Amino acid sequence: MNPYDVIIVGGSNAGLSAAMTLGRSLRHVLVLDNNQPCNRQTPHSHNFLTRDGETPAAMAAIAREQVLHYPTVKLQTATVVGATAVEDGFEVTTAAGQVFQSRKLLLATGLKDEMLPIPGFAECWGISVLHCPYCHGYEVHGQKIGLLANGNMAAELVNLIYNWSRDLVLFTNGPADFTAEQAAIMHARNIQVVEMPIAELEHHNGRLYAVRTTDGASHALEAAFARVPFRQHSDLAAKLGCTLTDMGLIQATEFGETNVPGLFAAGDNTTLMRQVASAIANGSKAAAWINKELIQQGIYSQVVALQE
Repeated sequence: MNPYDVIIVGGSNAGLSAAMTLGRSLRHVLVLDNNQPCNRQTPHSHNFLTRDGETPAAMAAIAREQVLHYPTVKLQTATVVGATAVEDGFEVTTAAGQVFQSRKLLLATGLKDEMLPIPGFAECWGISVLHCPYCHGYEVHGQKIGLLANGNMAAELVNLIYNWSRDLVLFTNGPADFTAEQAAIMHARNIQVVEMPIAELEHHNGRLYAVRTTDGASHALEAAFARVPFRQHSDLAAKLGCTLTDMGLIQATEFGETNVPGLFAAGDNTTLMRQVASAIANGSKAAAWINKELIQQGIYSQVVALQE
């Protein structure tokens, strides 16, 4: 079995960015992706130069087309279920039973958000219940916005989203848990705090229009922000012995190096900065470092001259 120079698990922004950099470095690359990006419900992607407001699907289609322009890069739809370190590299196994080997392995597998157990929440997630004001705050600025959080997280979210709208309603989904200082800030900013448990997010096809609480009250809104728990989308990092941070992220250097030699990680699985621009930058930097390591190990590309 002839090994690839690099196998990339995950073909979203970080993975495709890395594939392009490696393809331009004449490296033989296999990208394995199961077509389950975390932003698949998001109607528009923002805060990325040249593609502001584009749909994630359209951006992904352009990215795949451009990456596959490089003949040493292959993209295959597959779910990777296993990975092990072997002599001179790594071996990965797909759900279909295929086995591939590579000298280096890059995990660009992303994170999986855990939906709050509130009817309507999952349907609105990424559409009108939002996680990142830098990605979506401009589109809802000045509107009546709900915040779903309690305790320190609520105080942090109020402080952040207040920059985009002064008309905020905080839903603590139970008794509020604030320090005296936090409560004073809420009062000074005229933040309405609703402690009644949430019964349902009322929406039309994911477009939130009200939060209904268990007392029957319906609180009209145009959008909401929430922080939800997350976990690694794949358990490959844990299986391979990667160190995880206290928040469950893969611990990696600026250039994607993990504690496992030859194993790299890039994108959402390594950082809380879950933006397209950050993922693309992370993928590109990891790929450059991978190529640098291959060169240092005396593994050079097979140079083929371009046709005139």
